[in-house]
Amino acid sequence: MELTIRADVSTHMRELKQWLAQTRDEPAEDMNGFFAARVDTYEAHMSVWDKAYGRVAELTPGDCGPLLDLGCGTGTVTRLLAEKGYDMIGVDNSEAMLNIALEKEAEKPQNILYLEQDMREFELYGTVCAVVCICDSLNYLLEEEDLLETFRLVNNYLDPGGLFLFDFNTVYKYETVIGDATIAENREDGSFIWDNYYDEEERINEYDLAVFVKEGDDGLCRKYEETHYQRAYRPEEIREIGERAGMEFLAFYHAFTYEAPREDSERIYAVFREKGKTERNEAL
Repeated sequence: MELTIRADVSTHMRELKQWLAQTRDEPAEDMNGFFAARVDTYEAHMSVWDKAYGRVAELTPGDCGPLLDLGCGTGTVTRLLAEKGYDMIGVDNSEAMLNIALEKEAEKPQNILYLEQDMREFELYGTVCAVVCICDSLNYLLEEEDLLETFRLVNNYLDPGGLFLFDFNTVYKYETVIGDATIAENREDGSFIWDNYYDEEERINEYDLAVFVKEGDDGLCRKYEETHYQRAYRPEEIREIGERAGMEFLAFYHAFTYEAPREDSERIYAVFREKGKTERNEAL
């Protein structure tokens, strides 16, 4: 049964637009604050996707230099790719997430370089052979200008002909699958309540998440609360922005497959290739 989360939609969207204007120059979504409370449950969530995101390693070039995991979180996929033999760099805007990544690195070193940076203005010491950005990280960029700037930076730091692989949640998922609903689930180690609201006109998705994590043997739970905002992008918009950033579009895939996206695809993989440096080299 779906539940309406916001009674006064117009007022809520007006306040959201004001918030977007006020925070235009702040780090994207203040992710450090949003995710700090989530690190305990984030690891369990990512472990479910571990095998599925192994497909990223199949798409990345097998013999190349450093590879960047943009929005690396706690380093789950970063380490997976390091196990495949890549020289990895991980960039994330959350200090809390990176602390977990560094703890993993200390326990089992893989020579991974982690950098705390906003993806809209990240800097590297040189170019990389490929960039991956998964787990709908790019949906947290609420403005097309921010997505364009991120894509430009990616293109700038890619080797000639280097690949950019990322995923994004679809309009279908926000409109049809989660929409305006309350989702609750009780698990052995805790539970969560997810209040979701999606504005079809603005294509902004908001969800208020309350997570209850069991601590100790007495059955008591600690409550974590956070609010997330994401934007839905259509594939044609992603392609147009990527090409404006100077990259060459290669393919879209239905998530975790090599099949073309479907009307009911909830997540899509995208593959772009660096073009500017390649064209300049060919002209010389």
